[in-house]
Amino acid sequence: MPITSTDAATCQHLIEQLAGARQRTDDLFTIVNPDSRYERPIAERHRIVFYIGHLEAFDWNLFHECVFGLKSFHPEFDRLFAFGIDPVGGGLPTDQPSEWPSIAAVQEYVRKIRFLIDDKLPDALFNSSGRDGFSLSTLLSVAIEHRLMHAETLAYMLHQLPLDRKVQHSESPILVTPQVNQGSIEIPAGQVTLGLHRTDGNFGWDNEYEALAVDVPAFAIDRYKVTNRQYLEFVSAGGYENRELWSDGPVEDWDWKSQHGISHPAFWKRNGDQWSYRAMFRDLPLPLDWPVYVSQAEAKTYAKWEGKSLPTEAEWQRAAYCTPHGEQRAFPWGNETPAAEFGNFDFHRWDPAPVNAFPAGESAFGVQGMVGNGWEWTSTKFAPFPGFKPFPFYRGYSADFFDGKHFVMKGGSSRTAASILRGTFRNWFQAHYQYIYTGFRCVSR
Repeated sequence: MPITSTDAATCQHLIEQLAGARQRTDDLFTIVNPDSRYERPIAERHRIVFYIGHLEAFDWNLFHECVFGLKSFHPEFDRLFAFGIDPVGGGLPTDQPSEWPSIAAVQEYVRKIRFLIDDKLPDALFNSSGRDGFSLSTLLSVAIEHRLMHAETLAYMLHQLPLDRKVQHSESPILVTPQVNQGSIEIPAGQVTLGLHRTDGNFGWDNEYEALAVDVPAFAIDRYKVTNRQYLEFVSAGGYENRELWSDGPVEDWDWKSQHGISHPAFWKRNGDQWSYRAMFRDLPLPLDWPVYVSQAEAKTYAKWEGKSLPTEAEWQRAAYCTPHGEQRAFPWGNETPAAEFGNFDFHRWDPAPVNAFPAGESAFGVQGMVGNGWEWTSTKFAPFPGFKPFPFYRGYSADFFDGKHFVMKGGSSRTAASILRGTFRNWFQAHYQYIYTGFRCVSR
């Protein structure tokens, strides 16, 4: 049955959001020098040229046949740009720049897809029931959030591009705050709800359903994310050389660290006896009160060094969204929509800020910075909630990663869109990947 006029108004708003998301990713590609678009800033990932085509190919493959009834005009590109790479357990990609289409051909592919989608969407508002039992508004939300998620993954990928291959962009001033006094917050035993109810009608990805209540025993959690200052103490104490600290995993963490010669966070650089930080557009003296960004294996090892551990997904969720009186908020600070005063998110800054820079965003328990300024690792393996059903139009989005090698991340970074800051959103990555904007905090029980 065609969608209602109310749904049409919602879709019209989503069409405007799609245009904004396109602008966001278009702006990201302007960071790259034109002669560097075939570079591969991270060895495990595709070349930049892939992502120029991928975002439109995803939208096209989602809509063109099942929603618009259009035939493909370039099946080869539809396949070439369909899927990224998950760097778990396999060899590094070996493709050469000469194996990829010209930038002009990719840009023409992008231009034609946008023209066809924009031409068909207004009519689809009143004449399409969506696909696979999902409304057009749901499909548009998928397209928008997929693109916004890539706006973040592209940012961390371009972060690793050498500075002389990037076009300088304006940056926000570096925030200065009093030195962080870490400490911990006691969280009493209580219940937390994870996930969404399908009957609520709110958009979520397939892994956000079905909602479940979890009883959480009492624990204590760090007031702030672990800082570069704290992590430097671990590095200076020989934490990377102490084999007893590196616990077992699906792949031995110690072997991973040793084989790859890893001795510090990927965002740090050693200059003689000094440490510097790889910011997006320059190198800085190591900002000691910024959150440290590390892999899950490194975070877990630091926590063990402290005599603590990483929080579970349920513990993190309770500390962030619950109150001492048992209610559950939309955001740590309450039910107000995300704004700059509450945290470092929604593309406000290219780089982190001090972990104590946004006291207005603290949770009801007094835990600060749980949304924005860096995702946070948990100890919970990424797995389905009871009642999970994969999106039939994107079956691999979550299900391909229920393999025991990926771990849930919560919160958001400076490059996370506001719409993705909802408490039910679940991010994930494998334990041995250093390049994402992900920090952590520790718990004791």
